[in-house]
Amino acid sequence: MRVTEALRRKSDAVVTIPGDRSVRDLLALLAEHRIGAVVVSGDGARVDGIVSERDVVRRLHADGDGVLDRTVAQIMTADVHTCEPGATLDELMPVMTEHRVRHVPVLVEGRLAGIVSIGDVVKHRIAEMQAECDQLTDYITGGRAPV
Repeated sequence: MRVTEALRRKSDAVVTIPGDRSVRDLLALLAEHRIGAVVVSGDGARVDGIVSERDVVRRLHADGDGVLDRTVAQIMTADVHTCEPGATLDELMPVMTEHRVRHVPVLVEGRLAGIVSIGDVVKHRIAEMQAECDQLTDYITGGRAPV
């Protein structure tokens, strides 16, 4: 399955936050949208970074609750792994695993067009495995439902 198809199956809205907003604002946004990461973008189109719940937790552990008053830009990951809509989810799996990222922004001509999460990849794999299982069951039973 291509990233384009995965994006069609979900909302194409990508939640973004400007880098000058506080970590407190970020936490409110994560809670409001029930998501685990936000793309950091000054204009909603370019990707300046990405920030996740993990980033916040690690900084809280290292620096204490003063991190809540810092800006998102101070804790975000600036080196963001991205993909294009034509990429396959199978191509994304090793990238997500090797780099330990759960969210990959999708860019079209350098502009933010969507985001693929590890949840999207898992849904795809489960659907693939179920289809394979159904095909094998159908083959074994000769097209008859098991009794």
